[in-house]
Amino acid sequence: MDQVFSNEQVLRIDMGALTHRFEPLPQPYALLGGRALTSRILCDELDPTVDALGPNNKLVLAPGLLSGTVVSSSSRISAGAKSPLTGGIKESNSGGNTGWRLAQHGLRAVIIDGAAPSGQWYIAVIAKGECRLEPADDLIGLGTYDTAARLFERFGKKAALAVIGPAGEQRMNVAGICNTDPEGRPSRICARGGMGAVMGSKGLKAIVVLDPGTNVMPEVTDLPLWRENAKGYARELAASPSIARYRSYGTASTLELVNKLGGLPIRNFSRGQDEQTEAITGLQMAETIKERGGQTSHSCMTGCAIQCSNVWVDLQGKEVASSMEFETNTLLGANLEIFDFDAIARFTKACNDLGIDTIETGGAMGVAMAGGALPYGDVAAVMDAFDQIRRGTVLGKLLGAGATTVGRVLGVREVAAVKGQVMAAYDPRVIKGNGVTYATSPMGADHTAGNTIGAKVDHLDPAGKVALSRDLQIITTVLDMLGFCAFARAVYATVAEQFRGLFAARFGRPITDDEIRSIAIQTIRSEIAFNRAAGLGPATDRIPEWMRTTPLPPHQAVFDVADEELDRIWESD
Repeated sequence: MDQVFSNEQVLRIDMGALTHRFEPLPQPYALLGGRALTSRILCDELDPTVDALGPNNKLVLAPGLLSGTVVSSSSRISAGAKSPLTGGIKESNSGGNTGWRLAQHGLRAVIIDGAAPSGQWYIAVIAKGECRLEPADDLIGLGTYDTAARLFERFGKKAALAVIGPAGEQRMNVAGICNTDPEGRPSRICARGGMGAVMGSKGLKAIVVLDPGTNVMPEVTDLPLWRENAKGYARELAASPSIARYRSYGTASTLELVNKLGGLPIRNFSRGQDEQTEAITGLQMAETIKERGGQTSHSCMTGCAIQCSNVWVDLQGKEVASSMEFETNTLLGANLEIFDFDAIARFTKACNDLGIDTIETGGAMGVAMAGGALPYGDVAAVMDAFDQIRRGTVLGKLLGAGATTVGRVLGVREVAAVKGQVMAAYDPRVIKGNGVTYATSPMGADHTAGNTIGAKVDHLDPAGKVALSRDLQIITTVLDMLGFCAFARAVYATVAEQFRGLFAARFGRPITDDEIRSIAIQTIRSEIAFNRAAGLGPATDRIPEWMRTTPLPPHQAVFDVADEELDRIWESD
């Protein structure tokens, strides 16, 4: 029988005092994980008006309730804090092995408070029942790949790492927290909302979570029941056509659909369709990877059966980047009028090494191009811009501040953002359900809060999109809470019973759909309350005015879901 932990804990790290302590998991948090727990801790402990980059902000890392095993796609990590980008509460979700390892150590959350003395940098090393802070002087200024290589040399390849790159050190709003995948690439990023800037503001360069030992897993009350339901869930994943498509073509397969619908961001969201996108479709990507000897499918975390990631290689078969995603291919490709996979792969590697969000960065560069600071379609200029971000030049810092700031400085009105955060690669004038999610989610313009693209609806018709977005925001919060990848939503309706069975096996008590949904709804409402207290009023829950008045070719569509509908989305249970 596998070894189990009898107690779960919370680890608190005070970077100001350079101390730590382990605490028993508070009883009110017993049924909370992932986003539900990061947001609950922030709402309980944080003044919403604090400076997001000051010592009083808190960074919370939390695996899901069902994380720590090899059940497919169940060990994602949530990073939460007050966002320096949106000014409100933020949860940023990622794959990689960080959540898996933390859960194996019996840690439901790591809470990082305070800030190290100016100029001092540390790494936090988490082992079984202990934590220590070590100087990180030799790592400062390094990209995430060199940082990871040095840490693996010191602590072994079985460790899981969460690191920041030069952008996080400079506290840039585009900075994320880079988690290592099963092969050790620091390429799975808690990317959105500037969580890497918050980590950098603490003086924390990296978190190293050591291997707790063979066959260690969180406490499971009923192991036979756990295995039974895990097998049922795995069978549904294996039979799902949607999952098969992701395994064959990755998330890049979404590009064909969005381009066909006419909602793809082209040239800073100025048109929604372009024939040149044929060069960067998911099918073309898979064929090229096969020809060159790369990997068309790859697991971003240990045990994942979806395998929607990939490994892009150059003409000589040498690895360039992992993974090439739809959002990256679009925001750093079509949005900049660059339709070249080899160029986008170089951009992806640069973003991963700098530790920055490809969506926000692509959006910022698109606005910079609209404002004349960069030329459209110029690969060399984009690579130089990445170098300027690394060096912290004036242009580099401007891009690192995010698209909304770039628009203000350059006088560009057409910034596709909500609450200061750039939209993902679904223009809300066409994909109107995602527009509702962008507007009404406490997270800002974040498709991962409730992506409607997979729904079989008329995306151009505003009718019913508030209800659709609401339901998917709730389901997504449930999956985040449990620790599952959002793509598990493809089988959610058919495996809800298995999810409940896994929960019952894990905690020794049943849970109903209503109870799970209630926790998710309360999480969202508490996040909204935090944002209101932080100064983000209802007027921030809107798609930008220019997207409601400027038609998007080829359909000449505008975002036309009524404000009154948006305002009522969270009124009912």
